[in-house]
Amino acid sequence: MSLNGFTETTPFAELLAATRSSAVHLEMRDQYAVGDEADDFAAFMRTGRANTDPTRSFWPQWLPLVQDAVSRGVEMRRARIVSEPVTDYIRYEHAITVLNLQGGEDVRWLPRRQAAGLALPGADFWLLDGRFVQFNHFTGDGDWAAKERTKAPETVALCAAAFEAVWQRAVPHERYAV
Repeated sequence: MSLNGFTETTPFAELLAATRSSAVHLEMRDQYAVGDEADDFAAFMRTGRANTDPTRSFWPQWLPLVQDAVSRGVEMRRARIVSEPVTDYIRYEHAITVLNLQGGEDVRWLPRRQAAGLALPGADFWLLDGRFVQFNHFTGDGDWAAKERTKAPETVALCAAAFEAVWQRAVPHERYAV
């Protein structure tokens, strides 16, 4: 399957498997409450320590996808725009980012005050091979609501420009302290 043959129901794992050169992810929310992280986040809140065991939670599904993509030469970059001081969720996310890095992703953080003046889409997104966008929509309490996919050239261009602008201003993970 290529990205040309996507449908709204094609699993993201299949889309990532069809990606050939780049997969970039822009995250702009300060709070997520997605079900696959709930137990680990609750434990983090109780103990102050993140579980970075790659065999727990969603990692056994995610890490092989990333490692496979990277081994095919796909550049995987993730940028996170965060408010400061950061939320408890962002502290948790920062602590588990070591697993994203181990998988082969490059991760950067941008304080929201430094994003002023950037044209950003209204939702988190993945941009695959610079030609396909998946927006991720969330409920008011931070859980998954829906996804929306497009190859519309103007939307792809907006997302590509937004991601690159954020990436240029963002701080590499190893230099960003929460």
